[in-house]
Amino acid sequence: MKNIVIAPMGDNMDALFVGIKEFQTEKIILITPEKYQQEADTIIKDLDRFKVPANKINVKGSTEIEIWEGVFMAISEIRNAEVGKEILVNVATGDRTTRCAATSAAFVNGLKAFATDKSKAMMLPVMKFDYYKIISDKKMDILKILNNSNCCASLDELSKKTKMSLPLISYHINGNLKSEGLKDMGLIDTVENKGRISVELSSLGKMIVRGYVK
Repeated sequence: MKNIVIAPMGDNMDALFVGIKEFQTEKIILITPEKYQQEADTIIKDLDRFKVPANKINVKGSTEIEIWEGVFMAISEIRNAEVGKEILVNVATGDRTTRCAATSAAFVNGLKAFATDKSKAMMLPVMKFDYYKIISDKKMDILKILNNSNCCASLDELSKKTKMSLPLISYHINGNLKSEGLKDMGLIDTVENKGRISVELSSLGKMIVRGYVK
């Protein structure tokens, strides 16, 4: 079976052709931040000469957080559009930011990924993290509230919006010896200021609530 190869644009695009040599390729999808737009167009033309279909998905924004969210969104969209197809993620092509984002997105979506070493491809272990199985309904409610409002400048405010007691909010955020909290799961960030603890979604938390993680 031929593969659909996802490749983040970056500073090692020679690795794209290593992947083509190693794996039968049906088509290539380039995940492309703004600064790589022209280079992506050139690569698509080059691939066309070799009869390898290719297109790009543009990532909006230039900050690291925007690029991470854009990469996750793109890989989620490809996964949903290519159901039943074999999908590989070539993480070697990216720069520091897109490489890390693509690797993480592949892992949390259970997709196969590979890196390259000069002329050879190296498969990475599939490390599927099914967050939805370990996030309880109450924890998901907290994440949705943090995503849909300007909440929360304090745990007390979060308690009122969720209609949960402060001890229960503290449990869901901090966890205990038997259960991880949202903070340890990397889904929220907390900041203490003058005795008040503000809570906001982390980048991963946003992507889970918005459905960019399977």
